[in-house]
Amino acid sequence: MSGYVNKRLFQGFILLHILHHASETPVFGSWLIEELSEHGYKLSPGTLYPILHHLEEEQLLEHYEENVNGKIRKYYVTTEQGLSELNEAKRYLTELTKEIGILEV
Repeated sequence: MSGYVNKRLFQGFILLHILHHASETPVFGSWLIEELSEHGYKLSPGTLYPILHHLEEEQLLEHYEENVNGKIRKYYVTTEQGLSELNEAKRYLTELTKEIGILEV
């Protein structure tokens, strides 16, 4: 498989991971970097934060701020629109994995 296809798939998977985790509990940048690295995604803050900002612009995420040990931390949560997109993506992934033989019907 070409590097192009893998890169594009990984970009989409990163978005899905972020929406998924932010739908379960509020998340913050450094935690996401660590969590995503456990799945093989090596992201720097300079890569992650523009993704988070873009997801906010698309109204898929929203954030709030809290003071944690004297520092302001942004927490991100999935919006209703983000949940809808996540659920739609799950349906597409389920259909695709069945069609290409990854999941048994």
